[in-house]
Amino acid sequence: MHVLRHGEVHNPEKILYGRQPGWRLSERGQEMASTIGEWSKNIDLGALHVSPLQRAQETAAPIAKAHNIAITTDERLIEASNIFEGKPFGVGDGVLRHPASWRHLWNPWKPSWGEPYDQQINRMLAAVFAARDAAKGKDAICVSHQLPIWILRSAIENRRLLHDPRKRECTLASVTSIHFDDNGFISGLTYSEPARHLLPENK
Repeated sequence: MHVLRHGEVHNPEKILYGRQPGWRLSERGQEMASTIGEWSKNIDLGALHVSPLQRAQETAAPIAKAHNIAITTDERLIEASNIFEGKPFGVGDGVLRHPASWRHLWNPWKPSWGEPYDQQINRMLAAVFAARDAAKGKDAICVSHQLPIWILRSAIENRRLLHDPRKRECTLASVTSIHFDDNGFISGLTYSEPARHLLPENK
Protein backbone atom coordinates (compact mmCIF):
# COMPACT_ATOMS: atom_id res chain seq x y z
CA MET A 1 0.00 0.00 0.00
CA HIS A 2 1.84 3.09 -1.27
CA VAL A 3 0.84 6.55 -0.02
CA LEU A 4 2.19 9.13 -2.43
CA ARG A 5 2.58 12.86 -1.87
CA HIS A 6 1.73 15.02 -4.89
CA GLY A 7 4.37 16.84 -6.95
CA GLU A 8 5.46 20.48 -6.76
CA VAL A 9 2.71 23.09 -7.07
CA HIS A 10 2.96 26.32 -9.05
CA ASN A 11 2.97 28.76 -6.13
CA PRO A 12 5.33 31.72 -6.71
CA GLU A 13 3.67 33.80 -3.96
CA LYS A 14 4.22 31.09 -1.33
CA ILE A 15 0.55 30.92 -0.38
CA LEU A 16 -0.68 28.29 2.08
CA TYR A 17 -3.13 26.81 -0.40
CA GLY A 18 -4.57 24.07 1.82
CA ARG A 19 -7.87 22.78 0.44
CA GLN A 20 -8.39 25.61 -2.02
CA PRO A 21 -9.30 24.42 -5.52
CA GLY A 22 -7.35 25.24 -8.65
CA TRP A 23 -3.76 24.81 -7.50
CA ARG A 24 -1.99 23.01 -10.35
CA LEU A 25 1.39 21.34 -10.62
CA SER A 26 4.37 23.40 -11.74
CA GLU A 27 6.45 22.26 -14.71
CA ARG A 28 8.78 20.51 -12.27
CA GLY A 29 5.74 19.01 -10.58
CA GLN A 30 4.67 17.56 -13.92
CA GLU A 31 8.15 16.04 -14.28
CA MET A 32 7.77 14.54 -10.83
CA ALA A 33 4.41 13.06 -11.80
CA SER A 34 5.93 11.52 -14.94
CA THR A 35 8.77 10.07 -12.86
CA ILE A 36 6.27 8.54 -10.44
CA GLY A 37 4.35 7.12 -13.38
CA GLU A 38 7.51 5.35 -14.52
CA TRP A 39 8.25 4.18 -10.97
CA SER A 40 4.77 2.70 -10.70
CA LYS A 41 5.39 0.35 -13.65
CA ASN A 42 7.40 -1.84 -11.27
CA ILE A 43 4.34 -2.71 -9.17
CA ASP A 44 1.23 -4.79 -9.85
CA LEU A 45 -1.35 -2.06 -9.31
CA GLY A 46 -4.90 -2.96 -8.38
CA ALA A 47 -6.29 0.36 -7.14
CA LEU A 48 -5.49 4.06 -7.46
CA HIS A 49 -7.28 6.25 -4.91
CA VAL A 50 -6.65 9.99 -5.01
CA SER A 51 -7.42 13.20 -3.12
CA PRO A 52 -9.96 15.37 -4.95
CA LEU A 53 -7.58 18.34 -5.13
CA GLN A 54 -6.18 19.24 -8.55
CA ARG A 55 -2.51 18.79 -7.67
CA ALA A 56 -3.14 15.23 -6.49
CA GLN A 57 -5.27 14.35 -9.50
CA GLU A 58 -2.56 15.66 -11.86
CA THR A 59 0.08 13.64 -10.00
CA ALA A 60 -2.01 10.48 -10.36
CA ALA A 61 -2.68 10.91 -14.08
CA PRO A 62 0.59 9.33 -15.37
CA ILE A 63 0.07 6.37 -13.01
CA ALA A 64 -3.45 5.84 -14.33
CA LYS A 65 -2.17 6.00 -17.90
CA ALA A 66 0.72 3.60 -17.24
CA HIS A 67 -1.62 0.96 -15.82
CA ASN A 68 -4.77 1.74 -17.80
CA ILE A 69 -6.57 2.04 -14.49
CA ALA A 70 -9.30 4.45 -13.40
CA ILE A 71 -8.69 7.04 -10.70
CA THR A 72 -10.99 6.64 -7.70
CA THR A 73 -11.41 9.98 -5.94
CA ASP A 74 -11.53 9.63 -2.15
CA GLU A 75 -12.38 12.72 -0.10
CA ARG A 76 -10.68 11.16 2.92
CA LEU A 77 -7.28 11.70 1.26
CA ILE A 78 -7.70 15.49 1.10
CA GLU A 79 -5.29 17.99 2.63
CA ALA A 80 -5.78 18.92 6.29
CA SER A 81 -7.92 21.99 6.83
CA ASN A 82 -6.07 25.06 8.10
CA ILE A 83 -7.42 28.41 9.23
CA PHE A 84 -4.51 30.19 7.51
CA GLU A 85 -5.10 28.80 4.02
CA GLY A 86 -5.18 31.37 1.23
CA LYS A 87 -2.58 33.54 2.96
CA PRO A 88 1.21 33.84 2.75
CA PHE A 89 2.56 31.81 5.64
CA GLY A 90 5.90 32.19 7.37
CA VAL A 91 7.47 33.23 10.63
CA GLY A 92 9.11 36.36 9.23
CA ASP A 93 7.11 37.31 6.18
CA GLY A 94 3.62 35.85 6.38
CA VAL A 95 0.45 35.76 8.43
CA LEU A 96 2.37 34.93 11.64
CA ARG A 97 3.69 38.50 11.71
CA HIS A 98 0.24 39.64 12.82
CA PRO A 99 -0.63 39.25 16.52
CA ALA A 100 -4.28 38.59 15.62
CA SER A 101 -3.16 35.24 14.22
CA TRP A 102 -1.46 34.09 17.40
CA ARG A 103 -4.74 33.20 19.12
CA HIS A 104 -5.01 30.22 16.78
CA LEU A 105 -1.68 28.79 17.93
CA TRP A 106 -2.45 27.99 21.56
CA ASN A 107 -2.56 24.18 21.27
CA PRO A 108 0.00 22.53 18.95
CA TRP A 109 -1.10 19.07 20.12
CA LYS A 110 -4.58 19.36 18.60
CA PRO A 111 -3.62 21.47 16.53
CA SER A 112 -5.71 24.54 17.32
CA TRP A 113 -5.20 26.09 13.85
CA GLY A 114 -6.69 23.28 11.82
CA GLU A 115 -8.05 19.75 11.54
CA PRO A 116 -7.31 17.71 14.68
CA TYR A 117 -4.60 15.11 14.26
CA ASP A 118 -6.82 12.26 15.46
CA GLN A 119 -9.34 13.05 12.72
CA GLN A 120 -6.57 13.01 10.12
CA ILE A 121 -5.36 9.63 11.37
CA ASN A 122 -8.83 8.10 11.34
CA ARG A 123 -9.76 9.24 7.84
CA MET A 124 -6.36 8.35 6.36
CA LEU A 125 -6.45 4.87 7.89
CA ALA A 126 -9.96 4.37 6.52
CA ALA A 127 -8.82 5.50 3.06
CA VAL A 128 -5.75 3.24 3.13
CA PHE A 129 -7.75 0.15 4.11
CA ALA A 130 -10.39 0.95 1.49
CA ALA A 131 -7.72 1.14 -1.22
CA ARG A 132 -6.09 -2.05 0.02
CA ASP A 133 -9.40 -3.89 -0.14
CA ALA A 134 -10.20 -2.48 -3.59
CA ALA A 135 -6.85 -3.76 -4.91
CA LYS A 136 -7.90 -7.36 -4.18
CA GLY A 137 -4.47 -8.67 -3.29
CA LYS A 138 -2.48 -6.40 -5.60
CA ASP A 139 -0.64 -3.21 -4.64
CA ALA A 140 -2.60 0.01 -4.18
CA ILE A 141 -1.61 3.66 -4.42
CA CYS A 142 -3.17 6.56 -2.54
CA VAL A 143 -2.22 10.10 -3.57
CA SER A 144 -2.52 12.59 -0.74
CA HIS A 145 -0.74 15.51 0.95
CA GLN A 146 2.23 16.01 3.23
CA LEU A 147 0.63 16.64 6.63
CA PRO A 148 -1.99 13.84 6.53
CA ILE A 149 0.66 11.40 5.27
CA TRP A 150 3.13 12.41 7.98
CA ILE A 151 0.54 12.23 10.74
CA LEU A 152 -0.55 8.80 9.51
CA ARG A 153 3.07 7.62 9.51
CA SER A 154 3.64 9.11 12.96
CA ALA A 155 0.66 7.19 14.31
CA ILE A 156 1.79 3.91 12.73
CA GLU A 157 5.33 4.34 14.11
CA ASN A 158 4.09 5.55 17.51
CA ARG A 159 5.79 8.91 17.08
CA ARG A 160 4.68 12.02 18.93
CA LEU A 161 2.21 13.99 16.85
CA LEU A 162 3.64 17.33 17.93
CA HIS A 163 6.52 17.86 15.52
CA ASP A 164 8.68 20.35 13.66
CA PRO A 165 7.22 20.69 10.11
CA ARG A 166 10.73 21.27 8.77
CA LYS A 167 11.70 17.74 9.82
CA ARG A 168 8.90 15.80 8.16
CA GLU A 169 10.26 12.96 6.04
CA CYS A 170 7.72 13.40 3.27
CA THR A 171 9.22 15.25 0.32
CA LEU A 172 7.41 16.13 -2.89
CA ALA A 173 6.42 13.00 -4.86
CA SER A 174 7.73 10.75 -2.10
CA VAL A 175 6.29 7.31 -1.36
CA THR A 176 5.41 6.06 2.11
CA SER A 177 4.75 2.33 1.74
CA ILE A 178 2.65 0.52 4.33
CA HIS A 179 3.12 -3.25 4.56
CA PHE A 180 0.53 -5.75 5.79
CA ASP A 181 0.92 -9.22 7.27
CA ASP A 182 -1.06 -12.31 6.24
CA ASN A 183 -3.83 -11.37 8.66
CA GLY A 184 -4.30 -7.92 7.11
CA PHE A 185 -2.67 -5.98 9.93
CA ILE A 186 -0.03 -3.28 9.39
CA SER A 187 3.37 -4.91 9.85
CA GLY A 188 5.79 -2.17 8.82
CA LEU A 189 6.53 0.92 6.82
CA THR A 190 9.19 2.03 4.33
CA TYR A 191 9.91 5.36 2.68
CA SER A 192 11.39 6.24 -0.71
CA GLU A 193 11.91 9.24 -2.98
CA PRO A 194 11.67 8.18 -6.65
CA ALA A 195 11.78 11.83 -7.77
CA ARG A 196 14.58 12.92 -5.46
CA HIS A 197 16.66 14.19 -8.39
CA LEU A 198 13.89 16.70 -9.15
CA LEU A 199 13.59 18.17 -5.66
CA PRO A 200 14.20 21.97 -5.62
CA GLU A 201 17.33 21.72 -3.44
CA ASN A 202 18.86 19.34 -5.99
CA LYS A 203 18.43 21.78 -8.89
